This record gives sequence, C-alpha cells and structure tokens, in this order.
Amino acid sequence: MALVVQKFGGSSVRDAERVRNVAQIVTDTYKAGNSVVVVVSAQGDTTDDLIEKAAELNPNASKREMDMLLSSGEQQSCALLAMAIEAMGYPAISLTGWQAGFFTTSNYSNARIHRVDTERLQAELDRRSIVVVAGFQGLNKFDDITTLGRGGSDTSAVALAASLHADTCQIYTDVDGVYTADPRKVKNAKKLDEISFDEMLELATLGAQVLHNRSVEMAKKFGVQIEVLSSLSRVPGTIVKEDVKMEKMLIKGVAKDEHVVRITVDGVADQPGTAFKIFSLLSNHKINVDIILQTPPKDGFQAISFTISDDQKDEALAVLERHGHRYPGAKIYSEDDIAKVSIVGAGMQSNPGVAADMFAALGDAGVNIKMISTSEIKISVIIDRADADRAVSAIHSAFYD
Repeated sequence: MALVVQKFGGSSVRDAERVRNVAQIVTDTYKAGNSVVVVVSAQGDTTDDLIEKAAELNPNASKREMDMLLSSGEQQSCALLAMAIEAMGYPAISLTGWQAGFFTTSNYSNARIHRVDTERLQAELDRRSIVVVAGFQGLNKFDDITTLGRGGSDTSAVALAASLHADTCQIYTDVDGVYTADPRKVKNAKKLDEISFDEMLELATLGAQVLHNRSVEMAKKFGVQIEVLSSLSRVPGTIVKEDVKMEKMLIKGVAKDEHVVRITVDGVADQPGTAFKIFSLLSNHKINVDIILQTPPKDGFQAISFTISDDQKDEALAVLERHGHRYPGAKIYSEDDIAKVSIVGAGMQSNPGVAADMFAALGDAGVNIKMISTSEIKISVIIDRADADRAVSAIHSAFYD
C-alpha cells in the first residue's frame, strides 16, 4: 500500500461537476489500496472575487486581514470535496491548513512553512480516511492565519509529501503535463515525459505557470518526485525529478512572464558603493531584483536599471524616492509595458550557439531586445510586452520545428 498526495488546482474544482470528477480520481486511487491525502485550491476565480470584494471596502486592507479572507476559498473547496467523496460512500475528512499542522512565518500573504506537524494527519490516515487539506495556508506564532502566496497550494502538497514520506506527489492541472511552451498559445508545443528539478525550477521562476517555484525548490530539497498531469484526461503526465534521461532536446522549454517592471535610477555617481546603496535598500524591504543592467559612465554618472515583479513596483519606487538623498540628483522612473521571455535547458551548458540561435529567431521576428540575462541553463531577454507572444513562437520554432 502506497501513500499518495494529490493536489488539484482551482480549475479542477471550479464547479460541482469538476468536484465530482476529482472525487472520482481520488476514490479510484483509494480503491487501489492506497492511503490518500488531497490538497485543494480555491474554486475557479474565487480568490480574485474575494480580492475584489475587499477592494470595494478597503483598497488598502492589511495583509493580515487579506490572509484571513483569502484562506476561506480553500476551506470551501476542501469541505465540498470531502462531501462529494462521502456521497460516493467513502470515508473523508476536511482539514484547514492549521488543522493539518502547517506552521509558518509571519510574513502575511507570502509566508514560508516552518514545519508540518503530521500527528493529526497520521491519525486520520490510520483510520483509513481520505484526508482533504485546504492548501495555501497555515498558522503563525501569533495563531494568525497566513497564506503562502499565489500558487501556494503546490507548496502545501509537496510539504505534506515530504513530511509524510509519501510515495508520490501528483499535481493535477488543466494541462496534461509540462510542455516546451504554453500549448494554448503555441500549437506545436511538445509534452515532456520528464524534466529535472533545476530545469523545472527555472521554468517556474521565469513565468511557466504549471508549478509554483517554491514547490519545486522544496521537492528538490527533500527528494519528492512530482508528477504533473491533467484532472480532465487519464493519461500519463510529466515526471519532475533529480536525474533525467539524456534527450536530444537542448531546450526544455520557452517561458513568458508579463508580470515584470523595469526600474531605472538614472544619473547616479560613478563611484564604489553606488549599487550597494540601491540594492541594499530593496533587499531590506524584501523586494526581489532579477535582471540588472548598468550603463557605461558618462561625465562621472551612470544609469542602473533592474527588473522586479510588477506587484512590488509601487513599494520599490516609494522606497527609492524616500531615500533619494543616497543618490542626489538621480531620476527614478519605471517601464511597465515589458515582458521577459526565456529558454531553459541543461543541454545548453555543453552546446555553443544556443544564444545565437535564440537572438537570430528574435531578430528575424523583428523583436528588439532591451536586456539580457544568462546562467548555465537559461537565457532571458526583456522585450516589449506587445512582442511577447510572437517572440515565444519564433524561439520555439527555431528549436523544435
């Protein structure tokens, strides 16, 4: 008998019909003799709807109160799924994140998991109950509800799999695996049989929306093998694991992220410590910086540009303006209509010419590059947002056609 952790996203449980479909998948797994723990997200657009409701009353609501509100979406889902399983004649119990033993930091809206106390979970499994857990949430040291950030239910599932030493962790989505590009946008996108943790982590961080990047980090750390598959079709998915078979594909995927902003601090002194003054400020306010570009100095001054997530734009600009005395005379401005397009693949390390092929594809498609960032297994470019879909298609065709 195996212990299986299954996670279902919002689209998989968006209405009664989908919830019954999930209940069938879960009970089929249970009938095969397995112990089953299920993690669910909020139904459909519930989280967005709750955010809108909050904005009607208080556009500047505290993150603590937003966590209290948003956690209710997953609680609805887990209770409804448990009811559907019970209606089919199987034992089920729903648990909130804190009932399931999730203890987190106090960073409201983006908390990190400290530990998972599995005593309650194990007791329910010993009774042969199907345990349905509300994802995305936990409890901090003040006994306040916290949430793990968008996509956090993936992380909840992997944390449970690691803590319970599960045999497998299945992440069910509305696509049947990990593709070389978004199959809804790129017609010839190819499904991968397997992908390494490092490659999947890069893709998740760079905008691929299949898995939450923190869930991949945790899976790699604790050796949790993940299978990504569809809740709508009973076909094998994509295995995410440490070691993968050698394949012909140099590039495992092309990702697009339109939730980026470029900020420029123009007219800073060309002297030691200038970059530190800027980036230490951002770090102290937990603002994550991605790509950085520094222009050559002219007349003793230079410009420093960097990209961040668009949801941190206002805070970053406010912090930089508030501490303008550190770089007197500098102008601070932002650019919103940009996107980051990236290619990822471990095969790039030993194959020269990959960057040239990518840039040739962008040039042929008439896409101008604003910034470039590289690592051993990825190349990212910042381009105009209007060019993003065309860029992804051009790059994908260059490597897969």
